Amino acid sequence: MTICSHIKGFARNHERLADLSSLLAVALLFSSIWVVIDYQSSIFNWIDQSLLLHGPAVIMLLVLDVFLVIMLLNIGSTRLEGPEAGHDDSCFGTFRGRRHGGFYLGTAFRNWVHHIEQVNKKHR
Repeated sequence: MTICSHIKGFARNHERLADLSSLLAVALLFSSIWVVIDYQSSIFNWIDQSLLLHGPAVIMLLVLDVFLVIMLLNIGSTRLEGPEAGHDDSCFGTFRGRRHGGFYLGTAFRNWVHHIEQVNKKHR
């Protein structure tokens, strides 16, 4: 059994924790944006002190922040997936635009809109 299956099973059994995970993802995203805007000059001054040491540290913090937001959103979004919702238990899925989209931006956008409409139907 993969780690993905364990996370999905946990989120299905504990919907309040999945909701909390989604809330934490949104809070982390907006608090990160607020911190960067509020402390922008301090961050840039700190980076200017040692670009070789502090620059990669800021980039790593940014990557960690994005990873945490995406991870929390994924945990929160798995609560309505699975066999009872008409899905299989595969861990990897994507919308039609990535699988069949082609080279046209309009086709990918139309497929993405169709995907979002289907997701909204499942969450009602």
